[in-house]
Amino acid sequence: MRDHAQKNDEEAQIDLTPMLDVVFIMLIFFIVTAVFVKEAGINVVKPEAQTARIQRQVSILIAVRPNDEIWINRSKVELNAVRTNVEKLHAENPKGTVAIQADKESKAGLVMKVYDAVRSAGVEKIAIAAERT
Repeated sequence: MRDHAQKNDEEAQIDLTPMLDVVFIMLIFFIVTAVFVKEAGINVVKPEAQTARIQRQVSILIAVRPNDEIWINRSKVELNAVRTNVEKLHAENPKGTVAIQADKESKAGLVMKVYDAVRSAGVEKIAIAAERT
């Protein structure tokens, strides 16, 4: 009788190791496929607009400062390097959009050149960042 009871106890145990393996694999999958927010690297004083809307899937932030500096992903870049940087970042997240954060004291001509470089990189959805009034 005792041998029969011990066999039932052994058979009733559930091995959780395969389930934990699956959970860890799913965790790794979600971490790898997660969209990480890119930062421009600097703060700018954005102009105000009454019609400003919140953009949801912004993956690339480009900051334009009043002293003609352009920042992408926490590093200063030259105007002629904007297109290649945006192409590389856009390839990582093709569904994301680009937001140009132009300081309200920056030159409109430079902002338009950055806009053109982003368009030539193949990005269709571009937003100009503004503070909502």
